[in-house]
Amino acid sequence: YRTGGRGGAGHAARSRGAGGAVTRSRAAMLSRLLKEHQARQSERRELQERRRREAIAAATRLTEALVDHLNVGVAQAYVNQRKLDQEVKTLQVQAAQFAKQTGQWITMVENFNQALKEIGDVENWARSIEMDMRTIATALEYVYKGQLQPSGS
Repeated sequence: YRTGGRGGAGHAARSRGAGGAVTRSRAAMLSRLLKEHQARQSERRELQERRRREAIAAATRLTEALVDHLNVGVAQAYVNQRKLDQEVKTLQVQAAQFAKQTGQWITMVENFNQALKEIGDVENWARSIEMDMRTIATALEYVYKGQLQPSGS
């Protein structure tokens, strides 16, 4: 490569020529590195966007599954509440019927007690009349015997 002395004009021309090639080579390399970097960035953005969409879809599915699970529980609670309401109504009707029946039984027992009292009163009345009749019979017997005996004492 060297044709002349050291540092002559020939050397300067070759340096500029070689330096221009190096600069172009560096520029091409930097350009290629920039393009590679931009491509990797683009791939990362696409991957990140895809993962974001997948995460949103997964969160949506999870939310729907949780809501469905809760709805099953809510629906069962609603069914149970309706059954309880129906049973409460039935129990209220039965309690009212029982109260009415109990009232009728109480009335019957009170009437029976009253009848027993009246029977007891009639029995006492009959005893009283019997005693009065015995007294009257004794008095009549005494009077009758007195009439049969001569009055000459």
